[in-house]
Amino acid sequence: MVSCNVLVPQLFWFKKARTSFWIMMPVCLLVNVGMWFERFVIVVTSLSRDFLPSSWGHYTPTIVDVMMLIGSFGLFLTLFLLFLRFLPMVAMAEVKSVLPEQPQR
Repeated sequence: MVSCNVLVPQLFWFKKARTSFWIMMPVCLLVNVGMWFERFVIVVTSLSRDFLPSSWGHYTPTIVDVMMLIGSFGLFLTLFLLFLRFLPMVAMAEVKSVLPEQPQR
């Protein structure tokens, strides 16, 4: 958790790491994994500890929990790809301005 959220982002001090896609992508993925793991630890430890010592136990995710996690990732990716499909990141006016001129008929 500390390595993903504290140590790995220190690579951004180097210009090559900030400008290279192939270095930036794993660093960003590790930061996201670290942030997700941090929230997972906070939620799971708060749910697994009750105030009564007799009810203390370990939390193990069921198949429903795992499927909800996979489904939420799938829904996010689907909506994100639909967003990119209908509202592209590059404006069509910018693309048309770079195209070579076509002769008028």
